[in-house]
Amino acid sequence: MPMTDAASPPPAPRRRWLGTVVALLLMAALVGGAYSLVQRAKAPTAGAAGGGPGGGPGPGPGGGPGGGGPGGGGSTTVGTARATAGELPVLIDALGTVTPPATATLVPQVSGVLTEVLFTEGQMVSKGQVLARLDARPYQQALEQARGQRARDEAQLAAARVTQARYERLWQQDSIARQEVDTQTALVQQLEGTVEADRASERAAQLNVDFSSIRAPITGRIGLRTVDVGNLVGSGSTTGIATITQITPTDVVFAVPQDRVPDVLAAQRRSRLPVTALDRGRGHPLAEGSFLTLDNQINTTSGTVRAKARFANAGGELFPNQFVNVRLQLGTAAGVLVPVTAVRTGPKGDYVYVVSPARVAQMRTVTRGLTTVEQVLIASGLQAGEQVVTEGGDRVKDGSRVQLAGAAPGGGAPAASAASAARRASGH
Repeated sequence: MPMTDAASPPPAPRRRWLGTVVALLLMAALVGGAYSLVQRAKAPTAGAAGGGPGGGPGPGPGGGPGGGGPGGGGSTTVGTARATAGELPVLIDALGTVTPPATATLVPQVSGVLTEVLFTEGQMVSKGQVLARLDARPYQQALEQARGQRARDEAQLAAARVTQARYERLWQQDSIARQEVDTQTALVQQLEGTVEADRASERAAQLNVDFSSIRAPITGRIGLRTVDVGNLVGSGSTTGIATITQITPTDVVFAVPQDRVPDVLAAQRRSRLPVTALDRGRGHPLAEGSFLTLDNQINTTSGTVRAKARFANAGGELFPNQFVNVRLQLGTAAGVLVPVTAVRTGPKGDYVYVVSPARVAQMRTVTRGLTTVEQVLIASGLQAGEQVVTEGGDRVKDGSRVQLAGAAPGGGAPAASAASAARRASGH
């Protein structure tokens, strides 16, 4: 009886094993293809960064293939600037107050009724100009009375002198006693004193008449009137009729730190020190002047010394009691200038990144000097003409390769220049 196939192993497990092997092979092929595509896509970038021939990877400065530095990564695009030799002004900035050199309150020196006001509020007045008048009739009467008294006493004096001369002749003729001559001489001297007193009283009365016309004591701008015509005013008034303030020239008072006092004194001995008054935002100069002097003592509370500068103020740019920013220039300091953004501060102090001709950034420790809004004076550590990183320095490391902003990859000319050269070569 023939044997059946029931005892032979079934083919299904073998086919399942072969299908698994085929699937694994297909997956490996897909992974390999994807990896090849990724490497092929990276190949141009690596060639540009490493500078290898034909766009392929080449040895970088750090010795690795296609690397931009010791780390072997791509280059970083940065902005740069050239360090230049120059000067910066030595400045002291402070807050100042416009202080008029002279201020006078228009107070009458005699009492009386205000009869005339001869000025307009806010106008410029000159020293000696009549600005107001009081009722002078009482003082004029006193003046006339003093003049009459003086005239009467002068007549008596003249009569006494005539009598004295007569007595002198009679005494020489031995007609009268010496005592009468001496008595007449004393009377003449007494009347001479009386006449002198009368003349003084007359001058005082004349002064009161003159004081009834109120004149400007200084040249300046007069303020608002505080008294109207018809009011009684007197010398005891505290407000007066108006206030006159000198505005041309005018002064600005400001504070100088005590540590800068020796510098100010030394600079003042060398030459005239210019001073600029600026507006509140320090962006617009209001007036130019010159430094006058320092105060004679230091304020122990603030550690500053008061200083004064004078301004011509011909156009009235500075107003009394106005707050201004003051900039005092003591001279200039020479050195190497770089943009403010080029200087950075680390654990060891200030430093910059210097870009070599091979476009490798090197950290350089520097000594910072004077600083303005845009520039920094480097006292030491940097030479004029060297190229420093101004933008993108936070992504740069010491010894790393950098790409200059606007330059073509690989150290060529900027893209725009390269395109122009290509158009010129083709005749377009």
